[in-house]
Amino acid sequence: MSEITLINFLNGLCYGMLLFIISVGLTVIFGVMGVLNFAHGSFYMVGAYLALTIIEKTHNFWLALVLAPTLVGFLGAITEVLFLRLLYERDVSFQLLLTFGLLLILDDGVKLVWGAGYHSVDAPKLLAGTVNIFGTSYPVYSLFVAAAGPVVALVLWLFFTKSTYGKTIRAAAMDREMADALGVNVKAVYTAVFFLGSFLAGMAGVLAAPLRAIGPSMGDKIIIAAFIVVVVGGLGSFPGAFLGAVILGLVEAFGVQFAPKIQMALPYMLLAVILLVRPRGLLGREG
Repeated sequence: MSEITLINFLNGLCYGMLLFIISVGLTVIFGVMGVLNFAHGSFYMVGAYLALTIIEKTHNFWLALVLAPTLVGFLGAITEVLFLRLLYERDVSFQLLLTFGLLLILDDGVKLVWGAGYHSVDAPKLLAGTVNIFGTSYPVYSLFVAAAGPVVALVLWLFFTKSTYGKTIRAAAMDREMADALGVNVKAVYTAVFFLGSFLAGMAGVLAAPLRAIGPSMGDKIIIAAFIVVVVGGLGSFPGAFLGAVILGLVEAFGVQFAPKIQMALPYMLLAVILLVRPRGLLGREG
C-alpha cells in the first residue's frame, strides 16, 4: 500500500466516523419518531460553536466534549416539546418545513452571536502531534475521531439492546399506541430520543472543530452528506448508518486520489446507484 493510499484510507475512516456520529443521531430520530430533521446539521454547527466558546473560556477540550453536546441536546428537546410535538398528527411536510425554518434561524443566530467569519480550534494537547503508521506520519487526533465512531456505535448498541430505557424506546418506535396503553410515557420517550439525536449531532460538531473551519455554513454542508449516508445505509437502520458512513467516507477520500475531476459528484453518483439498485438502502427494511 502506497503512502498516499494509506493516508486516503485513514482520512476516509476519519471522515466516515464523523459522518456516522452525526448520521446515527438522524437515524435514531427517524427510526423512532419518523421525523426527518433538516435542522440536524444546524445542531452539529451549534455544537462546534459552543465548543469554540467553552475552549476559549476554559482551555479544556474534554469539558467542551461533554458540555457542548449536552446543551445541544437540551436545545433539541426544547424544539421537540415546543414545536414538533404539535405536528405529529399532521402531514410530514409540516415537519419538514418546521425543521428547515429552524435551520435558517440557527444559521442566522450563530452569525449574530459569533459573527460571519470562520474560526478554528486546536486539538487537545493529549492528542496533538502525529504517530508513525507503516512509515507514514498521521495526526493522532484524526485517529482518535476514527476510533470514536466504533465506540459510539458500541455504546448505542448496548443502550438499545441491553438497557430498560433502550427497550422502552424500541417498543415506542414499534407500536406507539400499544406502548401508550401499557403505561409508557410516549411523549417523554420522544423528547428523550430527540435529546439523544441532538446530543450526537453536537458531539460530532465538537469532534469536527479541530479538523474543520467553524463557520455559519458548516451545518448546511454536512447535512447533505448525512442524508446520503442514511439513504445509502437504509432509513432508520442503525447498522446501515455505520456502513453507509464508512462507504461514503472512503468514496470521498479515494475520489480525490483516483477521480479528482468528478470527486464532488461521487457521493451523488453513489446515492443514485443505490436508489436504482436497492431503493430501501443497503440494510433498510421493506416498507
